[in-house]
Amino acid sequence: MNTPDFVALIPARLASTRLPDKPLADIGGQPMVVRVAEQARASGARRVAVATDSERIAQTVRQAGFEAILTRADHASGTDRLAEAAEALGLGPTEIVVNVQGDEPLIPPPLIAAVARCLANSADCAMATAAHPIELEADLLNPNIVKVVTDAAGRALYFSRAPIPFERDRTPAAAAPAPAPVSPALAAVRMPLRHIGLYAYRVSFLARFPHLPAAPIERLESLEQLRVLWHGLRIAVHLTEQAPPPGVDTPADLARARQAWAGRSN
Repeated sequence: MNTPDFVALIPARLASTRLPDKPLADIGGQPMVVRVAEQARASGARRVAVATDSERIAQTVRQAGFEAILTRADHASGTDRLAEAAEALGLGPTEIVVNVQGDEPLIPPPLIAAVARCLANSADCAMATAAHPIELEADLLNPNIVKVVTDAAGRALYFSRAPIPFERDRTPAAAAPAPAPVSPALAAVRMPLRHIGLYAYRVSFLARFPHLPAAPIERLESLEQLRVLWHGLRIAVHLTEQAPPPGVDTPADLARARQAWAGRSN
């Protein structure tokens, strides 16, 4: 499959309550934000840039040979930060930008390209993202795992921290030593789906997003992508079979990422 022309932008901030200076944490001899940029470059992006409010991050990124854009520190979201960066880079309105989170050092490059391709093939959508099937009932019930339901064409109907779709006649799995799978009925229709926080946008939509009023459902669920659906815009969802490696939010996550990186280098 042909990969469309796209730009990878990586929002990165030093502020992190659980893991201070997270973007600069060492992974295999390089700062985490540089590892993310390397994954983005390997995806085939024609241009890779880090959007940050930190001069320390910007200098680190540039020393590693990547582009960095200094943005304002008062952005409400990473999407707002990317909108400023896209304008600073002089990107055209029809260009595709993929938002690669700065704490995903193990994000598979083919997945980045697939989300860009999904948007390129979805002219009726403002955005594209990704999801994979949930296999365990505990994940379905976990509010820290975001779920998405799509329509027949693979467009998002809703995102939620609640277990969606909810199987009315489902009998909760009994406590058991082994993790319980989701019900056969849900598995048969390839649901539920776990949302992957990887996004593609057209630059024209990025410019519009900061001016869209926040949605009530967005505030309730604390999910920014619901603003897009609230205002009547569509989100295409690329379905992948495998979950990508987890991102880094805590010291334990960082230790696992370091171990995984060391394992792939051996």
